Amino acid sequence: MPSDVIQWFPGHMAKTRRMIKESISSVDIIIELLDARIPRSSKNPELDSLVQPKPVLTVLNKASLADPNASARWRAIYEKEGKHLVLADCIDKKGIDSVIEGVRTILADKIERDREKGMTRTVKAMVLGIPNVGKSSLINTLAGEKKANVENRPGVTLNKQWIKTPHGIDLLDMPGVLWPKFEDKRVGENLAITGAIKDKVLQSDEIAMILCSRLQKKYPALLCARFGLEESEIEELDGYDIFELIGRRRSLLQRGGEVDFNRCATMILDEFRSAKIGRITLE
Repeated sequence: MPSDVIQWFPGHMAKTRRMIKESISSVDIIIELLDARIPRSSKNPELDSLVQPKPVLTVLNKASLADPNASARWRAIYEKEGKHLVLADCIDKKGIDSVIEGVRTILADKIERDREKGMTRTVKAMVLGIPNVGKSSLINTLAGEKKANVENRPGVTLNKQWIKTPHGIDLLDMPGVLWPKFEDKRVGENLAITGAIKDKVLQSDEIAMILCSRLQKKYPALLCARFGLEESEIEELDGYDIFELIGRRRSLLQRGGEVDFNRCATMILDEFRSAKIGRITLE
């Protein structure tokens, strides 16, 4: 795994951390988005200290792309720890109501105190998460119209903006933020595989080979079904060999018969990210 992937930390992300600290006093709650395919790797380890003492609602976003059994296990873990977690997906709009309900449940006492004082105050929520986790899509879905820029690549939102919704909740959209150093190499790999780090700053063929190795171990049946392989023929292969085999099965070859690494890597990563291989959770 290239070291520049593990240490990738653009300057605007340091700016985002300052923006969070400066804005925390103006919100009632934090809506933290995680990628349901990598719940551990997509959680910023600095978040808890950055947002104290505000309550947090965690949203496992892109749930339709993730293994539902794994998502259920993650929800059970959060519930056991007394934390609030909901599953949602802006693609099929499932779970969006649970986000609204989650915010109201967590702030129920505060909302009731305001009501007793004759106050009907709009709840203010800060939306946080790593790049490309779906913050802008969630905000637009809750707002009922396009208010935030949405693209399937990281680094689109670069400044904070307040957005009103018809649900009595104002949302503060913040840029995606990573952290300065990935202590665990697998965290950097997972972020690269799911597209949280811009593809142009990595060696995509290495990332695709790592993904092939992961899928061989965790989801061999899905891997084989998608790419016309047999489990017996990949059982002893490493990620490089599986990558090459897939390239040949898909006829992604250069002149001379060698596998076109760039085309093959792009194809494998795109098919994983769009769940064409299947609903997969990497941790």
